[in-house]
Amino acid sequence: MIDTNVLKGKIAENGLSQAKVAKEIGITPKTFYEKMNKGVFGSDEIEVMIKLLGIEEPSKIFFAQQVT
Repeated sequence: MIDTNVLKGKIAENGLSQAKVAKEIGITPKTFYEKMNKGVFGSDEIEVMIKLLGIEEPSKIFFAQQVT
């Protein structure tokens, strides 16, 4: 499960919008928002975001443990 709050923070930290990130990973902003709500992205999309956002510890964002 993706920690979407941390991902949103990284996007903002880099001065980008979610729409810009969507374009960079090759999906529409609507699809990006839907994937954010579900907390699920494909491995190729994750790879692009890691590079684009300069994420040093991707496992903390993209493989976050869901608290029950």
